Amino acid sequence: MQRNTIGWKELKAINGEQAITIESNIRETSQPLADALTGFAFGEIFSRAELGRHERELITIGMLAALGGAEPQLRVHLNAALNVGVDPDELIALAEHITLYAGFPRSLNLLKETKQILKNRGLSLPFYTTRQPMGDHETLVTDTGGDRPVIVLVHALGLDRRMWRDVIPYLVQDYRIISYDLRGHGHAASSLNMTNLQVFADDFITLLDSLQLDKVHFAGLSFGGSIGQYVALQHPERLKSLTIIASTAWKNEAFEQRAISAEVEGMTSQLKTTLSRWFSTTALAENGWAVRYAREKIKRAFVSDWAASWRALAAIDTAQYLANIQTPTHIIAGANDLSTPPSLMEGFKVIAKSTFDVISEGPHMLSLEKPEALGQLILKRLAEE
Repeated sequence: MQRNTIGWKELKAINGEQAITIESNIRETSQPLADALTGFAFGEIFSRAELGRHERELITIGMLAALGGAEPQLRVHLNAALNVGVDPDELIALAEHITLYAGFPRSLNLLKETKQILKNRGLSLPFYTTRQPMGDHETLVTDTGGDRPVIVLVHALGLDRRMWRDVIPYLVQDYRIISYDLRGHGHAASSLNMTNLQVFADDFITLLDSLQLDKVHFAGLSFGGSIGQYVALQHPERLKSLTIIASTAWKNEAFEQRAISAEVEGMTSQLKTTLSRWFSTTALAENGWAVRYAREKIKRAFVSDWAASWRALAAIDTAQYLANIQTPTHIIAGANDLSTPPSLMEGFKVIAKSTFDVISEGPHMLSLEKPEALGQLILKRLAEE
């Protein structure tokens, strides 16, 4: 029957060759149930496009976890979810969400099964995160620990520390990696006093002092790279090196306009223009975790945080002082970056102790779309110092 053909296509899409084993194990005992699986469950229900495979697997896992006692089926669908593009972080977030409606026992069971599946597939587990007082606000800090040299990763405007998630694995063998949420972002959303980039640079020093860190490597992307320039100019004694990624030192009238646009039209209005500046058309079409994460961060941002951050960037005044930076500086641009193209970032070459690299086919949001290339390049330049 036609619906069996459709059902087999869907079953293989989520389970690969394992689909044959699953169906055969059922058929050897009950042909009607096997026919119902391929013909009805997958041929008539799962195959319908009103819900995507990604959404259906998350829904299925949520229901199985809430029911309890269905761990074998849960394992099948956890693997299936990963096969169709559900991200490990989304599975962990689902386990946390289950707590609200089905309680801790069901949530912890799902978390246990998720952890085992991720280990079986060689996928990374989240790095340890702690709450950190920062004087007038609190933030979250990811810290890989250890006694290796420290790299502090500083994120872009509108995102949070998780934008570095896929870069960290390339750095962690040689360095202790720290990333944190800037004020007005992530866990530190709705903070006060976001008047200029100096405030963010002062927060960086507060973080180092709180963690009892004397001198570190600084790597910042976009907004983070602009903050790094203030740190290098005012606190060079705290930096071993400065990596400026897809950033600016030059004023731009568009920064103020982005603040006004959000205030007048709301955060949803920022999605199209922001995502198209940040990502390649291919990444947007594929709609993987990086794009989904960035989209949700923009949609959920406080307008006041977004506007204040853009106005802080609009007041940047480091361009005239770049030649005063004495910290070894690594400049990294994306070849296809629409926001801070290589032609703009070449202006950083006035920094005496600087290197300049361009990542092929790199968009603006290099840490999210080109994490391996970025991680390897950071390692290479630090090793050359």
